[in-house]
Amino acid sequence: MDIASVVGILAAFGLILVAILIAPGSSLTAFIDVPSILVVCGGALAACLIAFPLKSMLGMPMTIKVVFLNKATDYAALIKQIVSLAETARRDGLLALENRIGEIDNSFIITGLQMAVDGTRPDAIEDIMRTEMDAVATRHRDAKAVSDQMGRFAPAYGMIGTLLGLIIMLGNMSDPSSIGSGMAVALLTTLYGAIVSNVLFLPFSEKLGFLNKQELLGMEIIIRGIMAIQSGENPRVIEQKLRTFLPPAVRAKMDAEK
Repeated sequence: MDIASVVGILAAFGLILVAILIAPGSSLTAFIDVPSILVVCGGALAACLIAFPLKSMLGMPMTIKVVFLNKATDYAALIKQIVSLAETARRDGLLALENRIGEIDNSFIITGLQMAVDGTRPDAIEDIMRTEMDAVATRHRDAKAVSDQMGRFAPAYGMIGTLLGLIIMLGNMSDPSSIGSGMAVALLTTLYGAIVSNVLFLPFSEKLGFLNKQELLGMEIIIRGIMAIQSGENPRVIEQKLRTFLPPAVRAKMDAEK
């Protein structure tokens, strides 16, 4: 569970709710309007259906799930594992790594090791692994694009809903006392659009981008490690190379654990 995402969502909606409740003369029911919700959410969803293939839209729930349920990459543990594999290769040869594949749960490491054990050319190994890395980045970018567009379309449909409300209100001016309430309802769609965009989908998009960078960094570390193992470099040299990807605080922690 990504606690930051959960706390952020609850805090955002909680602050909005508190602001409504403590404002003089305001009531929660005045901020609830079903037609406005339909215009903003339904309109933004319909626009995304036009902009993206159905397959991308059907994958949207799983994409949002990643925002709340994800596992941060432990780069220090990843480097330790690669160094351990390098020590085995240096001591017993590359073929000995085949016996250790069963203890590895990272499919990307397994792919690289298997090719190295099979005697694949170094340039071919790197090319295949970087192609897979690019494919992962492309899939993540496509998933993130849906959230990006929902965040852009929601305010636009909020404005459309406001314009619709104003047109309806101005078309019925026989009762001047209803103008104030009519204006308030018309403005609700703009509010809903801003909330849906800035509390939900744009933050979702930023979190997906952050998670993508984390995963790609882990894959880059693996590629560098596999190539170093394949070329027979000293495990200590490999460790020093891979540690350059880590912030100083993490390096200091790794040194303290030795």
